[in-house]
Amino acid sequence: MNRFSLTGRKLVLILVGAGTLALPDGRAAAQATSDYAVQATAAVQVAPPRITLSWPAFAGATQHTVYRKAWGSPAWGTAVATLAGSATGYPDNGVAAGTKYEYQVRRTASVTGYGYLATGIEIPLVEDRGKVVLVVDSTMAAGLATELSRLQADLAGDGWTVLRHDVARNAAVPSVKALIKADHDADPTRVNSVFLFGHVPVPYSGSLAPDGHGDHVGAWPADLYYGDMDGVWTDASALGGTGRQNNVPGDGKFDQSYAPGGTVELAVGRVDLANLPAFAPKTESDLLRQYLNKDHAFRVKAWTLPARGLIDDNFGAFGGEAFASTGWRAFSAFFGPANVFALDWFGTLATNGYLWAYGCGGGNYQGAGGVGSTSNFAATDTKTAFTFLFGSYFGDWDVSNDFLRAPLATTTYGLTCAWAGRPAWHVQHMAMGETIGYAARLTQNNSGTYFYGYGPSVHIALMGDPTLRMHVVAPAANVNATGGAGSAAISWTASADAVAGYHVYRGAGAAGPFTRLTPSPVAGTSFVDAGASGGTTTYLVRAVRLETSASGSYWNASTGLAAGATVTGPGATAFHTLAPCRAIDTRRPAGPLGGPSLGAGATRTFVSTGVCGIPTTARSVSANITVTNTGADGTLVLYPGDLPAAPNALTLAFRAGQTRANNALLGLASDGSGAFKLASTATGPLDVIVDVNGWFE
Repeated sequence: MNRFSLTGRKLVLILVGAGTLALPDGRAAAQATSDYAVQATAAVQVAPPRITLSWPAFAGATQHTVYRKAWGSPAWGTAVATLAGSATGYPDNGVAAGTKYEYQVRRTASVTGYGYLATGIEIPLVEDRGKVVLVVDSTMAAGLATELSRLQADLAGDGWTVLRHDVARNAAVPSVKALIKADHDADPTRVNSVFLFGHVPVPYSGSLAPDGHGDHVGAWPADLYYGDMDGVWTDASALGGTGRQNNVPGDGKFDQSYAPGGTVELAVGRVDLANLPAFAPKTESDLLRQYLNKDHAFRVKAWTLPARGLIDDNFGAFGGEAFASTGWRAFSAFFGPANVFALDWFGTLATNGYLWAYGCGGGNYQGAGGVGSTSNFAATDTKTAFTFLFGSYFGDWDVSNDFLRAPLATTTYGLTCAWAGRPAWHVQHMAMGETIGYAARLTQNNSGTYFYGYGPSVHIALMGDPTLRMHVVAPAANVNATGGAGSAAISWTASADAVAGYHVYRGAGAAGPFTRLTPSPVAGTSFVDAGASGGTTTYLVRAVRLETSASGSYWNASTGLAAGATVTGPGATAFHTLAPCRAIDTRRPAGPLGGPSLGAGATRTFVSTGVCGIPTTARSVSANITVTNTGADGTLVLYPGDLPAAPNALTLAFRAGQTRANNALLGLASDGSGAFKLASTATGPLDVIVDVNGWFE
C-alpha cells in the first residue's frame, strides 16, 4: 500500500461539529495540524546557480530528509540530503538556471511532516499554454455574449487557444464528453484543459462516501469524467445508494469510483452558479456575469489582494489526516511562513484581504462548523480569491445553496474553491506560474507522490476557472496599431507595474494564435512591425517581468491586449544580416546622413538606400536608435517616408540631458526610395544616431 494512500483503511465514525467524518484507523494523534506540514521556502541565485531551501525549526525533530526531482516525475528517487533534526535549510548547488525542480522535505518527529516546493531559477516565459475547451451552457450564451467574448480574448491574451462548444444543460453527459474528446484527439499534445461554464450537464459516478456518511453513499458529481480521455466508463452495475445518489444500471450514472483510465489527462474546472437562491435577488445569469467580471478584473489587475494566506481550522489533526495542512504547506510555499495566519474566516475576510484562504469544520450542505454558511457568503463580500473548504456533505456540490460553490458567487473576489482534505490538495506549482487547473489534475492523479493522495477518485473537483494563475502582471493599456505600406506601428501606455519590457505578437485575428515579433522585451512603449503582410492583422502586447515568490523565480507576462491594423501591400519576407554599421549621426558635419542636430519639434527625412549595404529592395531596416545631447524632454518617432504624418507609435522617450537607446524596425517608403522620417516632440534640439544591423525585403 502506498504510504499516502487511504484506500483499504478501516473507517470509524466520530462526531465533529455539525457532521461526522470517517477517521482512518491507525493514525497517531498530533497536537497541531501545522505539525504535518514542513513550511518550506526557497531562495534562488543565478551565479553560481543555487537553490537554498529553508524551513522553521521544529522542537523534537530528529531528522530532515530532502528529495529533488524534475517537474512531472512520479518518483522522488534517492534523497539528495539527510540532515539533523535541528537543520533549518539546505543549499543545493547541483542545479542549473532555467530548469524546473521539485523538492520534498520530510521531517521525522513525533509526527511526520511533509513540505513541497516547485522551484527554479529564472524559469523561461511560457507563451503558448495550449488549448482549452470552453463548454458553455447554451441557456446563458446569448445573455452573456459580451462577457464570454471578453473571456475568450483574455484567454487568448494569456497564450491559450480556445475551442468553444455551447451545449444544452439537459444534454446527455456522453455527448458533451464526445465534443471534448474529439478536440483532444485532434491535438492531444496541446489540448490540456476544460472550462465548464454554467450548468453544463453534471456527470455522476461510483459508489462512495468520501466524507464517511452512511446516508451519503452512492454516485457523486464527477467532473473528472470530462478529463479522462482513455478510460472506459460503464453504467451496468447495481451499486445502490441513497436518494439521488442511488446508482443502478442504465440510469445515466457511471459505475466507476476512480477514473478507469488510471490517470486524468485534462484539467477540468467548473463555474456553475445554478440553484443558489441564498444570493437572491441575483439570478443565475447575474451571478455568472458577476463571475466573468471578477475573472476579467483579476486578470488585468483591476484589484489586488495581499500576498498572504488565512487558515480557519476547526478539525485539528483529526487522527493524522490533518486536513488544514494543505493550507499550511501551500501558503508557506507561496508567501513564506510569516504570512500564513490562523484566523476566523468571516470575522477576518469581511474587512481584510488574503489572496488564499482555507477553512474546515463539521459540515452540512450549506456550511461548515466554525467557518460559516452559504448565507454568510451571500451577505459578506469576503476578500479572498482562491479558497479551500472542507467538511461533511458539501463536497457533493450539485445541490441547492451548496457551500462549496458559494465563494464563487461573492461579489468582488471569489474565483475558485475545492474540497481540500480528502485528499490533500497540492498547488505548490502555482508559486511558479502554473494554473490552478494544473494543481487540480496533479491532485487527482496523486496516488502517493505527495502527502495523502487518493488517486483519481471521481469526487475530486475544482470549482472555478481552471486557467487562472496566481501572479498577475498589470497589462499595458491603450494599445494602438496603425498600418502602413508593408508595416505597422504599434504603441501602448506603460504597465502600472515595474516590468522588464514588453513583447509584441502578431496574429491573424483576436483569437490567435499569436507569433512573437520581439526577440527580447522592448524597453519603450512602441514597436514597428516591418515584416507585416498585407491585409488585416491583430497585434498583442504583453508586459513582462521576472516574478519572484517564496519558491523561486520565473518570467511572467501580463494578459495581452490586442489592436488591429490594416497593412497595404505584401509584407517583408526575408531578413538579411549586416555587420553593425553607423548609418546616421547628426553630430557629424552637415550632410544627408549627418548634421545638423534635429531642431525643436522638427521632422527630418533620411534616405537609407546605398548606406551600409542597404539595397533598393529593402522594405525595412533593423537598427538601434540613440538620442543624445537632448535639450528638453520629449519623444522620437521613426516611420516610413511616404506616410503623411507620424503614427501614434513611440520609438523613444527621453528626459533633458539623457542619452537613451532602443531597438527598432524602421519601415521604409513603399516607392523604393528607402526614405524614412524622424519626428521629435521635444522643445529643444537633440542628436540622433542610427546603427543598422540588418534589413528585410
